[in-house]
Amino acid sequence: MDLFGHEDQEDERPAPPAPGAPDRSRPPLAERMRPTTLEEFAGQPQLTGPNGLLALVAQRKVLPSTVLWGPPGCGKTTLARLLARAVGLPFVPFSAVTGGVKEVRELVAEARTRRRLDAVPTVLFVDEIHRFNRAQQDAFLPHVEDGTIILLGATTENPSFELNAALLSRAQVEVLEPIEAEAVVGLLRRALADRGRGLGHLELQADDDALARIADLARGDARTAYNLLETTAALVGERGRLTRDVVDEAIRASTLRYDKTGEQHFDTVSAFIKSLRGSDPDAGLYYLARMLEGGEDPRFIARRMVVFASEDVGNADPGALAVAVDVAQAVELVGLPEARINMAQAVTYLALAPKSNASYMGVNAALEAVRRHGPLPIPLHVRNAPTGLMKRLGYGAGYEYAHDQGGGVSAQRHLPDALAGARFYEPTDRGLEAELGRRLERLRALRAGRRERT
Repeated sequence: MDLFGHEDQEDERPAPPAPGAPDRSRPPLAERMRPTTLEEFAGQPQLTGPNGLLALVAQRKVLPSTVLWGPPGCGKTTLARLLARAVGLPFVPFSAVTGGVKEVRELVAEARTRRRLDAVPTVLFVDEIHRFNRAQQDAFLPHVEDGTIILLGATTENPSFELNAALLSRAQVEVLEPIEAEAVVGLLRRALADRGRGLGHLELQADDDALARIADLARGDARTAYNLLETTAALVGERGRLTRDVVDEAIRASTLRYDKTGEQHFDTVSAFIKSLRGSDPDAGLYYLARMLEGGEDPRFIARRMVVFASEDVGNADPGALAVAVDVAQAVELVGLPEARINMAQAVTYLALAPKSNASYMGVNAALEAVRRHGPLPIPLHVRNAPTGLMKRLGYGAGYEYAHDQGGGVSAQRHLPDALAGARFYEPTDRGLEAELGRRLERLRALRAGRRERT
């Protein structure tokens, strides 16, 4: 019986982990190995070198509001902590995923009190700051301006797209890159040797190619690398040996990093379209596979191909649009994974089709004419005349029905007077469009002759 009269209960604390298994009672390896000093920080020499942001902040003891932009696991949160430590200011982390403006106001109120009592600003670190919409981002502005907070934001998305201009104008942007494979291997070796925070107590041996394999699978993401190392270590157990085969057993396939709404999305789609435009079916298939493997909606890819068929192939091969539309329908009918075969057919067809953007450029030129001249009067002879009044006003008078003319071609002018002779469509000499171009020149000559006679 204890001091409060309760019967003694069995110890319900979790049993210690089996040898070699991850210790779930401790934080994950990635968190335990988070660098606490500049010497432990890997990669990003542009920020940690003699002329980098961290060195300058440590030297001058002045920290500007900063947005850290980089892929997952490259050290944004760690760098933010080191920056705050370099200037000796309180560091308050906040996640835009789990918190909102209400929580921001509470943190700002605490920062205002801290500044009044201790005469120091607070470093407010906002992880995934791009999750705040532009109106929510405005909540930071007055407190950054009056010095209550120094804002450090972390984002995996391009700040130009995701952060409002007012916030960007008050913060500098620092770009972080994926950690180099050699540096990742160094992190893994340190974790294997560290008995306090790492896996040193397991006394593991690791082949060089096993660590290189982990670094390759991690693709510059230290957090992923640590997670893979911890999983692999659990498979071999205490005093085990890490080999490439064990690593492959721990993770059967590497999942590509692909953000379906952010910069990765736009970059990959851009590369895909440019590969098709450049008549490179191999690159087109690669970026198709990359998007599919990353979880992109196949309907989005199909829609892009439908647009491409008219924008970049056009009348050089009118069948390209039919192929693209058929594939869009196939995606709806079949779905993945089989629809990848239909999509691959369209990719290779579109890539190898003769190219013309003449229709695309033509409509752009026509739009420019409309915007420049406004709604010009339509010639009377091509106007509709559904009522007696309109007929009496001359609507439709003198219209020549093309099918009654020689060769089924009317030489009448159809453009407004101010645009007589304007040329918007300029066919290329590629594919079927070459023949269309020759036909168009004959028609234009016919109309030009008609204009001269009148």
